[in-house]
Parts: sequence; C-alpha cells; structure tokens
Amino acid sequence: MHKKYKLAIILNIETATKNCSISLAKDGNTLAIKELNNGNYSHAEVLHPFILDILKEAKVTLQEINAVAISKGPGSYTGLRIGVSAAKGLCFSSDIPLISLETLTSLSHSISIEKGLIVPMLDARRMEVYSAVYDKNHQQIREIKAEIIDALSFKEYLEKHKVYFLGDGAKKCKEFITHKNAIFIENKFPSAKEMAKLSYDKYKKNDIEDVAYFEPFYLKNFIAVPQKKLKGIIKN
Repeated sequence: MHKKYKLAIILNIETATKNCSISLAKDGNTLAIKELNNGNYSHAEVLHPFILDILKEAKVTLQEINAVAISKGPGSYTGLRIGVSAAKGLCFSSDIPLISLETLTSLSHSISIEKGLIVPMLDARRMEVYSAVYDKNHQQIREIKAEIIDALSFKEYLEKHKVYFLGDGAKKCKEFITHKNAIFIENKFPSAKEMAKLSYDKYKKNDIEDVAYFEPFYLKNFIAVPQKKLKGIIKN
C-alpha cells in the first residue's frame, strides 16, 4: 500500500529522448522542473543531480513523495533504461507506486489546437519514426507504431484535416510530407512538464504498474551497433 497524503506529490521522469527532464508536481501542478537538451544523451550523469535539485528547490523530501511517474516510451533504448531504473529504485526504496505514461501521448499535450489532428513523432533512425495520431482533445485515434515516412504518409488524415506534426522525428519528414494541410511545430520534445497532470490523473485512479515486472515500451527490438561502425553515426 502506498502512503496516504492529503496532497499527491509526484516525481515525473522523462528520459525517452535527448531531453532529460525531471519535474515535481503537487496535485498536477508543477512545483519545480529541470531539463537538459544539449544534443547528447547525458541522462546517466544528470538524472540524479536533477532530482536532488528540484527536491531542494521545492523544499520537499524523498519521504514526502507519493509516487514516481516514468515516460515509458517508445524512444531511445538507453534513455528509457536509465529512466526506468531510476524510477524503480525510488519506488522500491520508498515503497511508493510507479506510474507509467506513453511518451507520445505526453508529447501531444505540449500543444493545444482548436481544430485538426496532432501527430507527435520521435526519431527512430534513418527515415523511420515512432508516431501516433491524436484529436484536438488529445485522445488517441491511431495506435503507436514505427513507420518509414514517404510522400504518402498520413495522406488519409491530411486530405480531411489540418495536421500538426511535432517532435524530433518531424523535422526530417518536412521534405516528404508537403501537403498544404501539414503544419510542422518546431522545438517540441517530450517533457516532464506535460507529465504532471497526466500522472496525477492516473494516481487518482490508482492506475499503477507492478514495479518488479514493469519494462519500458521499446516498440521494436534494440539492435546493438558494433563499436567499429559507430564512427559518423548519430547515437540513438
């Protein structure tokens, strides 16, 4: 059983992409947030210092946290492993529940639209992306999948709606997706900021994971690249 508090204080961890993002929220309202997106995967070095920093900033102790929420993927294999390992460790040591959020769903909440559809995309190397489709209310209307982008991608949606593409996978798709209804939103990454309300909603429903058996949502198998082939390749 998790601890009973009048107010729910949740630590949110986002490490699915190059943006290492940590937030602390009370009843869905962000108390403190710290992020680093320097183009590298620095999660192993900065994750735990970031957690200590935001706890200090918010004047909250580890013992006062009611739950930990993790962005479960899809995304970077290494980034997801680091984030999930940290989240599990905190949950085990403090005997608090683990909440998981789909990374693309969280990313879709980084914009608000009055009409149309939202397509968050995460880079999956070459011309492949992880993506899903959401309506204006951030309700998922097409499943999450890995797909290779070409000129016909999302055609059925673009012919009927304005479609807003965002995330680090969207930039490389601009030269292929040229329909007049395609709108590309730059500089949007999965963030612990959007996780705050989503994790609180799950907490209220007691929608939690089995800490011992929870695994990230990789979507496709991780393929190790031989060390000698790493030169000139951007690491995932």
